[in-house]
Amino acid sequence: MSAKASTSQPVVGLSASGALSHAYIKYPPLRCNIPESSGLFYDDGNKIIVSQANNQVFSWKIAPFTPAIAPTSDSISEGPILSIKFSLDGKLIAIQRSNHEIQFQHRETGETFTQKCKSESESILGFFWTDCPLCDIVFVKTSGLDLFAYNSEFNMLHLVETRKLNVSWYVYTHESRLVLLASGMQCKAFTGFQLSSVGIIRLPKFEMMMAKAEANSKPVLASKDVYIITVYGRIYCLQVDRVAMLLHSYRFYRDAVVQQGSLPIYSTKIAVSVVDNVLLVHQVDAKVVILYDIFLDSRAPISAPLPLLLRGLPRSSSIGIRSNRKNGDNSEANYLSDLEAIIYGDDWNFLTPDLICDVSNKIMWKLHLDLEAIAASSSDVASVLEFLQRRKLDANKAKHLCLAMSRTVILERRPLSMVARVIDVLVSSYAHSLKTGGYFKGARSDKMATSSAPHENILAAGCMASASGATITGKSFEYGTASLEGEYFQASASSGTDLEDISTAVYFRTDTNIGTGKVPIDTGIQKIEVLPPSLQTDHDGTRNNLSGTSVSGMQEPQLTSPVISPDEMYSFVFCPAEEEMAGDPSYLVAIMIEFLRSASSEKIKVHPNFYVLTVQLLARNEQFAELGLFIINKVLEPSREVALQLLESGRQNRQTRKLGLDMLRQLNLHHDYVVSLAQEGYYLEALRYTRKHKVVTVRPSLFLEGAFASKDPQILAAVLRFFSDFLPGFSHTSDHKIYYHLLTDITMAPVT
Repeated sequence: MSAKASTSQPVVGLSASGALSHAYIKYPPLRCNIPESSGLFYDDGNKIIVSQANNQVFSWKIAPFTPAIAPTSDSISEGPILSIKFSLDGKLIAIQRSNHEIQFQHRETGETFTQKCKSESESILGFFWTDCPLCDIVFVKTSGLDLFAYNSEFNMLHLVETRKLNVSWYVYTHESRLVLLASGMQCKAFTGFQLSSVGIIRLPKFEMMMAKAEANSKPVLASKDVYIITVYGRIYCLQVDRVAMLLHSYRFYRDAVVQQGSLPIYSTKIAVSVVDNVLLVHQVDAKVVILYDIFLDSRAPISAPLPLLLRGLPRSSSIGIRSNRKNGDNSEANYLSDLEAIIYGDDWNFLTPDLICDVSNKIMWKLHLDLEAIAASSSDVASVLEFLQRRKLDANKAKHLCLAMSRTVILERRPLSMVARVIDVLVSSYAHSLKTGGYFKGARSDKMATSSAPHENILAAGCMASASGATITGKSFEYGTASLEGEYFQASASSGTDLEDISTAVYFRTDTNIGTGKVPIDTGIQKIEVLPPSLQTDHDGTRNNLSGTSVSGMQEPQLTSPVISPDEMYSFVFCPAEEEMAGDPSYLVAIMIEFLRSASSEKIKVHPNFYVLTVQLLARNEQFAELGLFIINKVLEPSREVALQLLESGRQNRQTRKLGLDMLRQLNLHHDYVVSLAQEGYYLEALRYTRKHKVVTVRPSLFLEGAFASKDPQILAAVLRFFSDFLPGFSHTSDHKIYYHLLTDITMAPVT
C-alpha cells in the first residue's frame, strides 16, 4: 500500500527541534542506495526492503528499524522484475517477471523454477506468501486466487485450490492476513479472504460508499485509496472519498462488514499510517498530519493538525544546507542532504503500518509519536492519561509522563474531583492489566520472527459468549478480547447488532517455523497463533520531560505496559508531593483517601507504606479524631508498619498510641507488643503477656535494664524471678549474674 505526496517540497530548517509536532521522523534514515540499483520493493511478510542491481538482490531488515544495518545479497538471473518477495522461512525468492510468470529461486542451492498462468487471457496482479496451513503462496490474478503449496522434494509448486472471481485490483497486508479483492465497473465491490494459521475464512461481500461529483458521473475507486489497518487488535478498512472529502471506515466482523463512520479530510492526497495503535492521517497537500485514537470508536482527533517534522538532523548539516544554497554549492553530499530534509516529497510512499519509503532518494523513514507534545496539547489530564496508558512502543516514556502529570495536578492543587478522575484512570488501568496478565511482562526482545505482525482471526460460526475454558499454551483468553503487543484490551462491540467481533487470541513462542504447532479447534471457537511483534522504543528525538520534571530512580527494564502500580504511585507521586507541598496537609490527605477509595473499588492491595504516610500527615495536622475513625473503620488497613507509626505518632496523643498497641495485639505481633509495653514502662503487664503467649524472642536485658532504671527493687526482683522460671538456663547467664549483684547491692544499701 502506498500513497504519493505533493509536488511542493518544504525543507526542514535545522532539525525542527523547537517546533511543535505530534509525529516525526528521525534522522538518520535507513539508506538503501546501491550503485546502479533500480527501484525498491517492500516485502511486507518479512519486513524487509529489497533492491536489485547487476543480477543481485540486496535486502535490508527493517524490523527492528536500524539505520546502520548492512544489507544481505543474493544472486539472481537476469530479467525484468515487477515484484520480489522472500518466503516466510527465508529459503526461497519469488520474482514476478511479467504479468504471466513468477520465477522461484532456492537461496542455498540456486535452483530455479517458473510458474506461469495457464490461460493467456488472465494475468497476475500480484502474489504474497502466507502461513496458512493449506498453502504457502497465493497468486492474485484477474480471474481470482490460486493457492499453491511448495514441494521441497521436487522443488515445485502444487496447486491446492482456486477461488474463481473477477478481480480488478487487490490490497493485502501480512499484519492482518487479509486480502481484499476489488471488482465491478467502479471497483467498489469487495470480496475478502483471511488466510490465517487456522485456514481460509471468507468475508461477506460488501460495497464501499462513493459520492458522485455529477449526476451521471461514476468515479472509479483506485487501490491507492484503500488501506487495511490493524488497531488494538481490530481490523479496519479505510477508504478515501475525494468527492465527499471523507475517509470512510469499515470494521470487519465474523459475518458482516460494518461501516463505522467517516473522518473529514482536508487534502485531495491522503496517506494513512498506524503508530502504536494511533491512526495518522496525512493531509499531504496541507502538509499536516492528524492523529486519531479510535479505541473507543471516537471520531474526534487527539489534537489539532500539526506538521510532520524531521528530528535528529545534525545542526552542522542543517546549517550547511542553508549556507550551500546561498553559496551555490551543489556537491553531491550536500545535494543529497538537502533532498533528505524534504517532508512529503514527490516520491514518498507510505508503507503499512509506520514506514515511509522515499523512492527517489532510496531511503526509509520510520514514524514516531511525540508523547510529550501530545500530552502537552490537551488540558484534559484524565483523557491524556487514558491515551498514555494505551501506549506500548514507548511504555517507559508513557509511564514517566503519567507519573509526572499525576504529581503535577496534586502539586498545583487542582480540584479534588479532577484529581479523583486521574486516580481512577490509573488504578483501573492497573487493575485491568492484572486481570489480563498484561502488567510488566518483562524485557522486550529486539528480535522479531519472520511472521511477527499481530493479526486477527475471524471467528468461526458459533454463538459462544465467552471462551473462558479455551486454553492455548497454558493461557486462557476470553472471547471479545483483542491482543496486541503484549497487552490486552476488551474489544467494544458494535451497538445495535448481533454480530460477533473479529477477535485475536495470541500466544508467544520462540521458534520461527511457520506452519507448526497448530492449535486444535476444540472449543467451538477457532484460535490463531501469532508471534510477538517487534516493539520499537527508539524515541531519542523527543524533548525533555513534561513541565521540566523527570521521574528519577526508576531503574526498571524496558516495559511492555505503562500501567502504574500502587507502590509506584507511592514512591513517585505521593512521597515527592508530600516533600514539596507546604502548609496544611489536608488536601494531600484527601487525595490519598481518594486513592484508597479507588483501589478498594478495584480490590487492589495497597502497600503499608501508603497507610503509614497517611497516618503521618493526619498526626502532623493533629487530626487525631479523624485518624481514629480511619483506623476503627479499617479505612487504613492494619499492618505492623501502621501500628508502629501509630505508636510513634501517639507520643502526642495517648488514644492514638493505644490504637497502635491494640493493632499489634490484633495482628498477633506478640514480640512487638511486648517490646512496646516494656518501652512504656509496663514491665509486669508485658511479662504476664509474654508468659501467656509464650513469647520466647524477647531479650531479658530489655526488661532488666528498664527495671534497674526504675530503681524499684521489687520490679527488678520480679523480672529476675520471671526469666529464671521462664527461660531454662537463664540463672547461668551473665545477665542474671550482673543484675542479681545489682539487686543485692540495692537491697543491702543502707536507707538514708
